[in-house]
Amino acid sequence: MDYLRIFGLLKRQRLTEIKKDINKSIFHKPTLTESIMIKITKSFMIVLFALTVMSSGLSAKDKKKGDKIHPDTSKWESLFKDDLSNASFPKGVWTFNKGILTASEDQAIWSAKEYKNFKIDLEFKTADGTNSGVMVYCTNKDNWIPNSVEIQIADDFAKEWAESPKTWQCAAIFGHLAPTKSMVKKPGVWNHYTITCKGKKIKVALNGEVVNEMDMDLWTSATKNPDGSDIPAWLSTPFNKLATHGFIGLQGKHAGAPIYFRNIKIKELKDK
Repeated sequence: MDYLRIFGLLKRQRLTEIKKDINKSIFHKPTLTESIMIKITKSFMIVLFALTVMSSGLSAKDKKKGDKIHPDTSKWESLFKDDLSNASFPKGVWTFNKGILTASEDQAIWSAKEYKNFKIDLEFKTADGTNSGVMVYCTNKDNWIPNSVEIQIADDFAKEWAESPKTWQCAAIFGHLAPTKSMVKKPGVWNHYTITCKGKKIKVALNGEVVNEMDMDLWTSATKNPDGSDIPAWLSTPFNKLATHGFIGLQGKHAGAPIYFRNIKIKELKDK
């Protein structure tokens, strides 16, 4: 058998088929159905590309927004010195250990000086059932509850707090204004607070989102909030009557549940 001749015939046949395929791809006129499918495919690719670009843009925008909500505090002052020499508290209750501040009893710790317009930025970590807070505008440290504004810290995952009024939950201005949403993390995980106090305006940001904003002038009653809900009886001073200066404090180990703080920074703001 002439194998070379057979190989030659097969080779020429294959070359012919390849030429036909090339001619078909170049000169073939697509059918109506094929044309529609091509247009749909092109449109889909354009939309997909546009969505990808938009998604990238939103991510960058969100990151920029998050950076503004929690500012760079590297040049801010610490509210408390490591040796707590500029703090006021019952001896032995509050301690700093490896940069973490915590209390052994339900006693508050206070700044040594009063502040007027300021931002305070800190991290906190709850435990099971934690109930604590950041107090601002305090004019009477011995009777601080009716003479200050408390931004609540709570373990909202605990049954006690999950079933409490929203004005008692984490990031609430306690007893007066609930946060717009729950942003606190589960016990054992660090949270980030940025609290801005300027005159009668208070703004609270928690874990990357602004969740509470108050104009104290709207709180003219000691018993009812502007929305008609009740204010706890022990908060007996209408907010529009409170001073907009005072000491800054942190609540201690309330009801046996610990609270932990770190990176407590403050920046005083200029008066308008």
